[in-house]
Amino acid sequence: MQTPSNSKSIRSFLAFWLTQSLSQLGSAMTSYALVLWVYERTGSALSVSLLTLCTWLPYVAASVFAGGIVDRARKKRLLLLADGVAFLCTACVAVLLAMGRLEVAHVYAANALTGLMNALQSPASAVVSGRLVPREKISRMSGLQSISASAVGVAAPMLAAFLLSALGMGAVLAADLAAFVAAALALLLFVRIPERECAPRAGGLCSGSPLAGLREGFAFLRSDRVVLTLILAISALNFFSRISYENILSPMILARSGSAEVLALVTGILGFGGIAGGLIAVRLPPPRHVSARIFGMAALSFALGDLLMGAGQTPLAWAVAAVGASVPIPILDSGYFHVLYNRVPEALQGRVFAARNALQYASIPAGLLLGGFLADNVFEPLMAAGGAAAQALARAVGTGAGSGMAVMFLLTGASGLLSSAAGFLLLRRALRSADKPPRRT
Repeated sequence: MQTPSNSKSIRSFLAFWLTQSLSQLGSAMTSYALVLWVYERTGSALSVSLLTLCTWLPYVAASVFAGGIVDRARKKRLLLLADGVAFLCTACVAVLLAMGRLEVAHVYAANALTGLMNALQSPASAVVSGRLVPREKISRMSGLQSISASAVGVAAPMLAAFLLSALGMGAVLAADLAAFVAAALALLLFVRIPERECAPRAGGLCSGSPLAGLREGFAFLRSDRVVLTLILAISALNFFSRISYENILSPMILARSGSAEVLALVTGILGFGGIAGGLIAVRLPPPRHVSARIFGMAALSFALGDLLMGAGQTPLAWAVAAVGASVPIPILDSGYFHVLYNRVPEALQGRVFAARNALQYASIPAGLLLGGFLADNVFEPLMAAGGAAAQALARAVGTGAGSGMAVMFLLTGASGLLSSAAGFLLLRRALRSADKPPRRT
């Protein structure tokens, strides 16, 4: 039975979750529209990749120093500040567009500044969620967040495409700004975030410079092998997923099918699969065997997702692969956040989560760059040449445009499976070591 205080806390979390989801929807709509705008202006896939890099590189770099700030600052003020700066970035883009003076460089700069703010917003949101949700409901909280993220992924392209075709880019930016204002007002008026009193410097809490926060965050990770092992293992999985799904999926489907409708079908199924996985995660109890939940789901995603996506040559096969890739991820996340929130002390969560972001997401820019490079310069030319290696690989993936990228899906699937197995063994060993009583001397 929930206590009244728990009920109020859950209501605050639901309000917080909805406001953040609304803000994310507006941001995702703008990101989608700007990708199309940049590609129309440049005709360059590299220019589009740089949009993503301009967001991720500042995010990873700033995450190194963000933890101490997050733990010292009042979370609501910090979230409003981060959202406010993002609002100003979008407003500047809108003004430049209306004046006919918007350039690609302006979009890169706006993305970079937004990435910096995300380095504060992301760990602050994670800390707030942990404060508002009882520990036994963390897995369900993760499921709800997965549902909203997947729903945003499905809705944002459709809404942005409709507004672009009906009213133009300015309407998308206006909708984003309106979403920012609504989310900020709701956060300010309806979400009660419990704040913690700062501890004195001797305790190492809520004081000191960002560099001190950096040292404390990484010191905790060095002291807790379970959390460090989990973060590094997930970083490896992020690397392989960014090479394939987050990078070459769209060009591969377009090259092999020649149909934008097929691509829309596959990406839509990916989003709905994430929603379905989130609904499953919401109903699951806290994991008893957390290693199996996390890395079993990762292995399932790589096996049914990457391997089948690479070997498949029909829309039906790609649709099944999209389901297999997306449904396990929210279930994986529920186990992942169960470990983090139950092992990281609340007073250190800002610093540790920021350090986690720096380590876990550092592999993403490398995966994004490497995926495009390997597709254009290695695997597509290899399959087009038709040599002995291409003929052997064609038995698995077929021939023609996009077959080289299909080979890459097979390789990331196999690499992801091996990394999942290694992560399972390493995390299980770390958990067993953590459960052992200290030796007597």
